[in-house]
Amino acid sequence: MQGHGGHTLWSNKDSKSQICTALDNRLYILQTENMVKKDNNFAYIDAANLHKGVNELGWGLDYRRFRIWLREKYSIKTAYLFIGLIPKYKDLYKYLQECGYTLIFKEVVYDGKGSPKGNCDADLVLQVTRDVYENNCKKVIIVTSDGDYAGLVKFLQEKTKIISILSPNIESKCSILLKRLGISIVYLNDKKSLLLDKKEKAPNKDKTL
Repeated sequence: MQGHGGHTLWSNKDSKSQICTALDNRLYILQTENMVKKDNNFAYIDAANLHKGVNELGWGLDYRRFRIWLREKYSIKTAYLFIGLIPKYKDLYKYLQECGYTLIFKEVVYDGKGSPKGNCDADLVLQVTRDVYENNCKKVIIVTSDGDYAGLVKFLQEKTKIISILSPNIESKCSILLKRLGISIVYLNDKKSLLLDKKEKAPNKDKTL
């Protein structure tokens, strides 16, 4: 439609189309916000098991991509990362926090060879149990391949709280104690194309993560 001086003016039809598009976009945003608020899901990550599992398969995990994927795929609002505390890796811890993880530290001890050991199993189980009983979250994801968590997973099944297990190991190396529970298990190696660190550099080389 042409106005005086040759300037183009919007027709009523165009205006209505723009308004409808704007309303549709706003509705989508509101629906997305409501979904995120509604699905208050938590992830509990055994950092050592995750780091070791993917590195044994010959690839490095992009922790920033992983956090985004957890949020978009499973509506994970809080992702707890249970990790051994070694002061010299403060930059690593800062990076992980910037990626959106909530770090739960475990003091480490050193074996006869000087290798650090920080078993976080009990801390993870305690945090999950507390959050479930205090109704802090809607549903739960557990990131591990370790059969030591079978009792915890069974408890979550009984409470209808668990969405899935995310296994850092391939199926043949994931604990039979987890597989026999009949719960959904997603193998991270199958998501390698989404989660691969393109720089091919693990955030830590001495298996303390």
